[in-house]
Amino acid sequence: MSYPASVRLFEVGARDGLQNEKEVIPTEIKIELIERLVDAGVKAIETGSFVSPKWVPQMADTADVMAKVTRYDDVIFSVLTPNMKGYEGAISSKADEIEIFSGASEIFSQKNINCSIDESLERFKPVVEAAKKDGLPVRASVSCAFGSPFGEEITPAMVADVSKKLFDMGAYEVSIADTIGVGTPIRTKLVLDAVANVIPLEVIGVHFHDTYGQALANLHAALEVGITRLDSSVAGLGGCPYAPGATGNVATEDIVYMLDGMGIESGIDLNKLVKTAWFISDFLGRPPVSRVAKALKNKLD
Repeated sequence: MSYPASVRLFEVGARDGLQNEKEVIPTEIKIELIERLVDAGVKAIETGSFVSPKWVPQMADTADVMAKVTRYDDVIFSVLTPNMKGYEGAISSKADEIEIFSGASEIFSQKNINCSIDESLERFKPVVEAAKKDGLPVRASVSCAFGSPFGEEITPAMVADVSKKLFDMGAYEVSIADTIGVGTPIRTKLVLDAVANVIPLEVIGVHFHDTYGQALANLHAALEVGITRLDSSVAGLGGCPYAPGATGNVATEDIVYMLDGMGIESGIDLNKLVKTAWFISDFLGRPPVSRVAKALKNKLD
Protein backbone atom coordinates (compact mmCIF):
# COMPACT_ATOMS: atom_id res chain seq x y z
CA MET A 1 0.00 0.00 0.00
CA SER A 2 1.34 3.43 -0.98
CA TYR A 3 0.77 6.40 1.31
CA PRO A 4 1.59 10.10 0.89
CA ALA A 5 5.09 11.06 2.07
CA SER A 6 3.70 14.12 3.83
CA VAL A 7 0.40 15.81 4.68
CA ARG A 8 -0.84 19.28 5.56
CA LEU A 9 -2.94 19.51 8.75
CA PHE A 10 -5.50 22.31 8.95
CA GLU A 11 -6.13 23.06 12.63
CA VAL A 12 -9.75 24.00 13.42
CA GLY A 13 -9.61 24.00 17.22
CA ALA A 14 -9.54 27.77 17.68
CA ARG A 15 -12.78 28.26 15.72
CA ASP A 16 -14.73 25.08 15.06
CA GLY A 17 -13.43 23.58 18.29
CA LEU A 18 -14.34 26.48 20.57
CA GLN A 19 -17.42 28.02 18.98
CA ASN A 20 -19.91 25.92 20.96
CA GLU A 21 -18.33 26.40 24.39
CA LYS A 22 -20.91 27.98 26.68
CA GLU A 23 -18.37 29.88 28.75
CA VAL A 24 -16.97 32.92 26.95
CA ILE A 25 -13.28 32.23 26.35
CA PRO A 26 -11.03 35.29 26.82
CA THR A 27 -9.31 36.62 23.74
CA GLU A 28 -5.95 36.13 25.43
CA ILE A 29 -6.59 32.40 25.87
CA LYS A 30 -7.51 32.03 22.20
CA ILE A 31 -4.35 33.86 21.18
CA GLU A 32 -2.19 31.72 23.44
CA LEU A 33 -3.80 28.60 22.00
CA ILE A 34 -2.97 29.76 18.48
CA GLU A 35 0.58 30.74 19.45
CA ARG A 36 1.15 27.34 21.06
CA LEU A 37 -0.14 25.56 17.95
CA VAL A 38 2.23 27.56 15.78
CA ASP A 39 5.11 26.74 18.12
CA ALA A 40 4.21 23.05 17.76
CA GLY A 41 4.63 23.35 14.00
CA VAL A 42 1.05 23.87 12.78
CA LYS A 43 1.12 25.91 9.56
CA ALA A 44 -2.60 26.37 8.80
CA ILE A 45 -5.04 27.51 11.49
CA GLU A 46 -8.71 28.45 11.48
CA THR A 47 -8.51 31.44 13.81
CA GLY A 48 -12.14 32.59 13.91
CA SER A 49 -15.21 33.55 11.95
CA PHE A 50 -16.91 36.77 10.97
CA VAL A 51 -20.47 35.72 11.71
CA SER A 52 -23.17 37.52 13.64
CA PRO A 53 -22.38 37.54 17.40
CA LYS A 54 -26.10 36.91 17.88
CA TRP A 55 -25.72 33.43 16.41
CA VAL A 56 -22.15 32.59 17.48
CA PRO A 57 -21.23 34.82 20.44
CA GLN A 58 -18.01 32.90 21.06
CA MET A 59 -16.58 34.30 17.83
CA ALA A 60 -17.44 37.95 18.57
CA ASP A 61 -13.77 38.75 19.23
CA THR A 62 -12.36 37.38 15.98
CA ALA A 63 -11.19 40.84 14.88
CA ASP A 64 -9.35 41.28 18.20
CA VAL A 65 -7.74 37.84 17.90
CA MET A 66 -6.56 38.62 14.38
CA ALA A 67 -5.25 42.03 15.44
CA LYS A 68 -3.23 40.72 18.39
CA VAL A 69 -1.94 37.32 17.28
CA THR A 70 1.64 37.20 16.01
CA ARG A 71 1.86 36.82 12.24
CA TYR A 72 4.31 34.49 10.48
CA ASP A 73 5.36 34.34 6.84
CA ASP A 74 4.87 30.58 6.70
CA VAL A 75 1.63 30.26 8.71
CA ILE A 76 -1.85 30.70 7.22
CA PHE A 77 -4.59 32.20 9.40
CA SER A 78 -8.04 31.48 7.96
CA VAL A 79 -11.42 32.94 8.86
CA LEU A 80 -14.92 31.79 8.06
CA THR A 81 -16.88 34.31 5.98
CA PRO A 82 -20.57 33.50 5.42
CA ASN A 83 -21.41 36.68 3.48
CA MET A 84 -20.03 39.99 2.20
CA LYS A 85 -20.15 41.58 5.64
CA GLY A 86 -18.03 38.71 6.91
CA TYR A 87 -15.70 39.16 3.96
CA GLU A 88 -15.21 42.81 4.85
CA GLY A 89 -14.21 41.69 8.34
CA ALA A 90 -11.72 39.26 6.85
CA ILE A 91 -10.17 41.97 4.69
CA SER A 92 -9.95 44.50 7.53
CA SER A 93 -8.33 41.88 9.79
CA LYS A 94 -5.79 40.98 7.11
CA ALA A 95 -6.75 37.29 7.02
CA ASP A 96 -4.49 35.09 4.90
CA GLU A 97 -7.46 33.26 3.38
CA ILE A 98 -11.20 32.93 3.74
CA GLU A 99 -13.46 29.91 4.12
CA ILE A 100 -16.88 29.32 2.63
CA PHE A 101 -19.14 26.34 3.12
CA SER A 102 -22.10 24.49 1.72
CA GLY A 103 -23.55 21.06 2.38
CA ALA A 104 -24.89 17.86 0.91
CA SER A 105 -27.98 17.93 3.17
CA GLU A 106 -30.86 20.25 2.30
CA ILE A 107 -32.36 20.12 5.80
CA PHE A 108 -29.01 20.84 7.43
CA SER A 109 -28.49 23.76 5.08
CA GLN A 110 -31.85 25.23 6.05
CA LYS A 111 -31.17 24.83 9.77
CA ASN A 112 -27.56 26.02 9.55
CA ILE A 113 -27.79 29.02 7.22
CA ASN A 114 -31.54 29.31 6.50
CA CYS A 115 -31.39 28.59 2.79
CA SER A 116 -31.18 25.75 0.27
CA ILE A 117 -27.89 24.33 -0.99
CA ASP A 118 -28.25 26.13 -4.33
CA GLU A 119 -29.12 29.37 -2.55
CA SER A 120 -26.06 29.01 -0.33
CA LEU A 121 -23.85 28.66 -3.39
CA GLU A 122 -25.40 31.77 -4.93
CA ARG A 123 -24.76 33.72 -1.71
CA PHE A 124 -21.08 32.86 -1.86
CA LYS A 125 -20.52 33.92 -5.47
CA PRO A 126 -20.00 37.64 -4.68
CA VAL A 127 -17.73 36.69 -1.77
CA VAL A 128 -15.55 34.54 -4.01
CA GLU A 129 -15.53 37.16 -6.76
CA ALA A 130 -14.36 39.78 -4.26
CA ALA A 131 -11.67 37.41 -2.97
CA LYS A 132 -10.43 36.78 -6.52
CA LYS A 133 -10.23 40.52 -7.13
CA ASP A 134 -8.29 41.02 -3.89
CA GLY A 135 -6.03 38.01 -4.45
CA LEU A 136 -7.27 36.21 -1.34
CA PRO A 137 -7.32 32.40 -1.44
CA VAL A 138 -10.68 30.67 -0.85
CA ARG A 139 -11.04 27.40 1.00
CA ALA A 140 -14.40 25.56 0.94
CA SER A 141 -16.05 22.72 2.80
CA VAL A 142 -18.99 20.40 2.19
CA SER A 143 -20.86 19.46 5.38
CA CYS A 144 -22.86 16.27 6.01
CA ALA A 145 -20.97 14.53 3.20
CA PHE A 146 -21.27 11.08 4.80
CA GLY A 147 -24.74 11.32 6.29
CA SER A 148 -27.43 13.70 7.49
CA PRO A 149 -28.51 14.21 11.12
CA PHE A 150 -32.07 14.38 9.81
CA GLY A 151 -32.32 11.01 8.07
CA GLU A 152 -31.86 12.10 4.46
CA GLU A 153 -29.98 9.83 2.11
CA ILE A 154 -26.70 11.46 1.11
CA THR A 155 -25.21 9.84 -1.98
CA PRO A 156 -21.59 10.17 -3.18
CA ALA A 157 -22.95 11.79 -6.35
CA MET A 158 -24.62 14.53 -4.29
CA VAL A 159 -21.35 15.28 -2.49
CA ALA A 160 -19.45 15.31 -5.78
CA ASP A 161 -21.95 17.74 -7.31
CA VAL A 162 -21.59 20.32 -4.52
CA SER A 163 -17.82 19.85 -4.44
CA LYS A 164 -17.50 20.56 -8.15
CA LYS A 165 -19.62 23.70 -7.87
CA LEU A 166 -17.42 25.03 -5.08
CA PHE A 167 -14.24 24.17 -6.98
CA ASP A 168 -15.55 25.71 -10.20
CA MET A 169 -16.50 28.82 -8.23
CA GLY A 170 -12.86 29.30 -7.30
CA ALA A 171 -12.02 27.32 -4.15
CA TYR A 172 -8.43 26.06 -4.15
CA GLU A 173 -9.37 23.36 -1.63
CA VAL A 174 -12.63 21.53 -0.92
CA SER A 175 -12.83 19.76 2.43
CA ILE A 176 -15.27 16.85 2.59
CA ALA A 177 -16.78 16.86 6.08
CA ASP A 178 -18.33 14.05 8.10
CA THR A 179 -20.25 16.50 10.26
CA ILE A 180 -21.97 13.86 12.40
CA GLY A 181 -19.24 11.25 12.37
CA VAL A 182 -21.21 8.42 10.77
CA GLY A 183 -18.69 7.55 8.06
CA THR A 184 -16.85 4.24 7.77
CA PRO A 185 -13.71 3.45 5.77
CA ILE A 186 -15.56 1.93 2.81
CA ARG A 187 -18.02 4.82 2.75
CA THR A 188 -15.10 7.23 2.92
CA LYS A 189 -13.48 5.71 -0.15
CA LEU A 190 -16.75 5.70 -2.09
CA VAL A 191 -17.39 9.38 -1.39
CA LEU A 192 -13.81 10.47 -2.06
CA ASP A 193 -13.63 8.45 -5.28
CA ALA A 194 -16.82 10.16 -6.48
CA VAL A 195 -15.44 13.60 -5.65
CA ALA A 196 -12.06 12.80 -7.24
CA ASN A 197 -13.91 11.99 -10.47
CA VAL A 198 -15.03 15.61 -10.81
CA ILE A 199 -12.26 17.69 -9.17
CA PRO A 200 -8.48 17.10 -8.83
CA LEU A 201 -7.48 14.73 -6.03
CA GLU A 202 -4.82 17.15 -4.78
CA VAL A 203 -7.41 19.82 -3.87
CA ILE A 204 -9.59 17.48 -1.79
CA GLY A 205 -9.44 17.63 2.00
CA VAL A 206 -11.22 15.66 4.71
CA HIS A 207 -12.81 16.66 8.00
CA PHE A 208 -13.88 13.87 10.35
CA HIS A 209 -15.82 13.82 13.60
CA ASP A 210 -15.29 10.90 15.96
CA THR A 211 -18.88 10.38 17.08
CA TYR A 212 -18.77 6.60 16.45
CA GLY A 213 -15.01 6.18 16.93
CA GLN A 214 -14.38 5.89 13.20
CA ALA A 215 -12.37 9.05 12.53
CA LEU A 216 -8.85 7.58 12.49
CA ALA A 217 -10.01 4.59 10.44
CA ASN A 218 -11.62 6.98 7.98
CA LEU A 219 -8.48 9.11 7.85
CA HIS A 220 -6.44 6.01 7.09
CA ALA A 221 -8.82 5.22 4.24
CA ALA A 222 -8.43 8.78 2.96
CA LEU A 223 -4.64 8.43 3.04
CA GLU A 224 -4.95 5.22 1.00
CA VAL A 225 -6.92 7.19 -1.60
CA GLY A 226 -4.11 9.75 -1.70
CA ILE A 227 -5.62 12.61 0.31
CA THR A 228 -2.99 14.90 1.84
CA ARG A 229 -5.17 17.68 3.31
CA LEU A 230 -6.48 16.77 6.76
CA ASP A 231 -8.60 18.85 9.15
CA SER A 232 -8.12 18.30 12.87
CA SER A 233 -8.85 19.88 16.23
CA VAL A 234 -6.45 19.98 19.17
CA ALA A 235 -7.73 17.97 22.17
CA GLY A 236 -10.65 16.79 20.02
CA LEU A 237 -12.56 20.01 20.64
CA GLY A 238 -15.76 20.82 18.82
CA GLY A 239 -19.12 19.66 17.57
CA CYS A 240 -21.88 21.25 15.56
CA PRO A 241 -24.82 23.22 17.02
CA TYR A 242 -27.03 22.41 14.04
CA ALA A 243 -26.28 18.67 13.91
CA PRO A 244 -27.93 16.80 16.79
CA GLY A 245 -25.63 14.17 18.28
CA ALA A 246 -22.45 15.42 16.62
CA THR A 247 -19.50 15.17 18.98
CA GLY A 248 -15.98 16.52 18.63
CA ASN A 249 -13.60 16.63 15.74
CA VAL A 250 -10.82 14.07 15.50
CA ALA A 251 -7.95 15.18 17.75
CA THR A 252 -4.87 16.63 16.09
CA GLU A 253 -2.54 14.78 18.45
CA ASP A 254 -4.22 11.43 17.69
CA ILE A 255 -3.65 12.03 13.97
CA VAL A 256 -0.03 13.11 14.45
CA TYR A 257 0.71 10.02 16.54
CA MET A 258 -0.72 7.83 13.78
CA LEU A 259 1.16 9.71 11.05
CA ASP A 260 4.44 9.49 12.98
CA GLY A 261 3.95 5.74 13.29
CA MET A 262 3.33 5.46 9.56
CA GLY A 263 6.39 7.52 8.62
CA ILE A 264 4.23 10.28 7.11
CA GLU A 265 5.62 13.77 7.69
CA SER A 266 3.33 16.41 9.24
CA GLY A 267 5.94 18.86 10.51
CA ILE A 268 4.30 18.88 13.95
CA ASP A 269 6.01 18.28 17.29
CA LEU A 270 3.79 15.78 19.14
CA ASN A 271 5.22 16.70 22.55
CA LYS A 272 4.37 20.38 22.15
CA LEU A 273 1.00 19.51 20.65
CA VAL A 274 0.01 17.36 23.64
CA LYS A 275 1.04 20.18 25.99
CA THR A 276 -1.19 22.50 23.97
CA ALA A 277 -4.09 20.06 24.25
CA TRP A 278 -3.73 20.03 28.03
CA PHE A 279 -3.39 23.82 28.14
CA ILE A 280 -6.80 24.44 26.56
CA SER A 281 -8.40 21.45 28.30
CA ASP A 282 -7.23 22.62 31.72
CA PHE A 283 -8.73 26.03 31.00
CA LEU A 284 -12.04 24.43 29.99
CA GLY A 285 -11.99 22.29 33.14
CA ARG A 286 -12.14 18.88 31.50
CA PRO A 287 -9.63 16.38 30.11
CA PRO A 288 -8.96 16.17 26.37
CA VAL A 289 -11.05 13.73 24.35
CA SER A 290 -7.79 12.60 22.78
CA ARG A 291 -6.44 9.24 23.93
CA VAL A 292 -2.93 10.23 22.91
CA ALA A 293 -3.07 13.38 25.05
CA LYS A 294 -4.15 11.31 28.04
CA ALA A 295 -1.57 8.58 27.41
CA LEU A 296 1.32 11.02 27.07
CA LYS A 297 0.38 13.45 29.83
CA ASN A 298 2.87 12.01 32.34
CA LYS A 299 5.56 11.34 29.74
CA LEU A 300 6.05 14.92 28.54
CA ASP A 301 9.52 16.45 28.56
